[in-house]
Order: sequence, then structure tokens, then C-alpha cells
Amino acid sequence: MDNLRDYINTKRRDFKNAPMVETYLPSDPYELFKKWMQDAIDAESPDPYAMNVATATIGGRPRTRVVYLRDFTKDGFIFYTNYNSKKGKDLKKNPFAAANFFWVELDRQIIIEASVVKVDEATSDAYFKSRPRESQLGAWSSVQSEKLANREELEKRLVFYTEKYKDIEVPRPPHWGGFLLQPSRIEFWQGRPSRLHDRIMFQKDSENKWIFYRLSP
Repeated sequence: MDNLRDYINTKRRDFKNAPMVETYLPSDPYELFKKWMQDAIDAESPDPYAMNVATATIGGRPRTRVVYLRDFTKDGFIFYTNYNSKKGKDLKKNPFAAANFFWVELDRQIIIEASVVKVDEATSDAYFKSRPRESQLGAWSSVQSEKLANREELEKRLVFYTEKYKDIEVPRPPHWGGFLLQPSRIEFWQGRPSRLHDRIMFQKDSENKWIFYRLSP
């Protein structure tokens, strides 16, 4: 334990010298997001679309987990889940979230603060149809975030739904679908030497237009 604590306490690495200069930044944060996401893909970052999404209970207790980004538009960022999961219940009562992408290969992260709404049913239907059949059956089999007596209970549910939908299309469960993160603030963080990082914040103004400014590291 002491060796592990010493490692955590003393391990250091410096970041690349890859500056972010305001003059060369697009005025639209989604354009910069597209570039950074493509850079992460080109750098062969594992699961570059993985994002950490934080929600909070109505009482203000935070919860966080990693989910996969599955689409983004000028309206925001979309992920899919069971609406009866802990995050689904949090967002029903308190429809705000924060999300974070971290690409260690590039010393970059993106931090998103957003209000959250469900996507329309047609969008959820279309994405559900694109999923592998095993994942479709898994959406029916898992009562997400609820207690299980054992692993066998879950596997029996999978057998049940596999048989129920044998040789027919698996419909989307009514309790499963997408959430849209509608950002009000998006921060782009680029690691720099000596912890003097570049932080550029995009924020919507009173006219719902994006402005950006630099933050102290």
C-alpha cells in the first residue's frame, strides 16, 4: 500500500508544448470539437468517443460514469441509455449534466456543461435498429441499476428475451432511448509544460451566440 501511495503522490510527467492560439480558433465550438475528435481518432486513442457524464440527484449528490457519445449536431451531444437507470432517474428530476472527454495521447480534454432533454422517439428508434442484435436483447434483459440476486438471474432474462424475439426484429424497449446534452459552456483544455495549460471557454451569451475567452490554468 505504501509503495502505491508513494507512486500516486510522486509520479509526474510534463505535457507537450502544443499551444492553443485564439487567432486560429473557429468561432463555433462544434467545429473545434470535430477537429479534436478527428485528431483523437487519428492518434488511435482507445474509444475516443467515450465521455464521462456526471449527473446529480435532486438533493445535489453527484454521480458519474463513462458512456459512449453516439452522435453530435449543432444542437448538442447524444448518448443512449436505460431511462430507468440511475442517470436516467437523475436527469428526469434534475435535467442538467456535465461531460468530459479526455485523450491522454494528445494531452487534451473537453468539458461540457449542459441542460439535458430526451431525443425524439424516431431518433431513438433509428439508433436502436442500428445496434447489434445482442445489444438489443441486452437492453431488454438488463433492469439497469437494480439489484441482482446473481449472474444467473441476468442470463435467464437474456434467454427469455432471446426466445421471445426469435426470428423477428427486436423492438426498442419503451424505457430505452437517447439523451441530448445541450451545452451552454464548452471548455477546451490543452496540456502545456509546467502545468501552464491552455484553457479556452466557449459560452453562450444573452443572445444565444457563442463567445470564447481564455481561462487561467
